[in-house]
Amino acid sequence: MKLAAAEEARALAPSDPDPPPRRAAILTAWLGVIQGVLLLVSAWLLSRVPGPKSSDAELVEFYTSEASQVIVVVGLYLMPFAAIAFLWFAVALRMWVARSTVKLDVLLSNVQLVSAIVFITLFLAGAAASTVLAVSVEFMEAPLDPATARLFPQFGSSLLLVFGMRMAAMFVFTTSRIAGSHRLLPRWFVWAGYVVGLFLLLVATLSKWLFLVFPVWILVLSVLLLLKVRRIPSSQP
Repeated sequence: MKLAAAEEARALAPSDPDPPPRRAAILTAWLGVIQGVLLLVSAWLLSRVPGPKSSDAELVEFYTSEASQVIVVVGLYLMPFAAIAFLWFAVALRMWVARSTVKLDVLLSNVQLVSAIVFITLFLAGAAASTVLAVSVEFMEAPLDPATARLFPQFGSSLLLVFGMRMAAMFVFTTSRIAGSHRLLPRWFVWAGYVVGLFLLLVATLSKWLFLVFPVWILVLSVLLLLKVRRIPSSQP
């Protein structure tokens, strides 16, 4: 009777082959991959927007052609979904660190989360400013003012590349510090994170290529997490 009761209890118990640290690492890694790819694609498509030195004729031709529809897609779909993916990534990363360490540094963890939230806010504001003209021309058939067409993309670039990258630098710094103090990631990546964070914090430029640094760092982090998952035993309690 006792044997039958034990077997029945095991049958009714929920199946959980993956321990929490393993699930958290897998979730964090794949969310980071998705978010990094969306950011890279968005940055590449936004690089096609005419710059402030473009002539009035070039600006009018771009925003009244089918090429501007790509910017509409970026502004309405890719960039918002990239922000959503980054929000999930930041929370999943926090969850993985909490379940992989004995004692979590509350200060650094909170700064990491707040910097991620502020980055998302600036990212969405920059996305709106960079794509508002294309959306207005596409859906409202509003007349295009070349001066405004130069102003809004520059405003969006300032939000993304000047203020947003500073918040990204804080996210990189805190993540590197947490990973280094608890030996969660390779030491070379921790030191590389300090370099990347310092670069994002100090470099002042409106070049769209600066925006590629942060998603590339996230992709490398995600790959390292996927490699680390292989060393987490599936039978870990």
